[in-house]
Amino acid sequence: MTLETYDPKVEISLTDSAVKHIEKTLQKDANMTGIKLYLETSGCSGFMYETKLCESAEENDRTFEITKSLKLFVPHKDLPMLNGTTIDFVTVGLNSMLQFKNPNVTGECGCGESFSVTEE
Repeated sequence: MTLETYDPKVEISLTDSAVKHIEKTLQKDANMTGIKLYLETSGCSGFMYETKLCESAEENDRTFEITKSLKLFVPHKDLPMLNGTTIDFVTVGLNSMLQFKNPNVTGECGCGESFSVTEE
């Protein structure tokens, strides 16, 4: 008998505009190899998306190789709530920002700063 581990498929994708924006940002610092996406407890609904440029994955991160020059790092604890998320880079008026389309979101606060998910 053998022991097998179950590793469900987790997908997080970036649009072409998000990839171009992040790769351009990474070019400003040769030490940075990717972007970390993680969740923080915040606001009245529960969670808030956070990102930061990174040199490498931390111990509890899963690495997604988006392109040869761009990696996405996500903490394992956040994977269930971020599975299926698409990251886009949009311009609204004079503001440009990363936008997250997450199919797991079940509610958002009125100001749009935080969101909630259904816990299994």
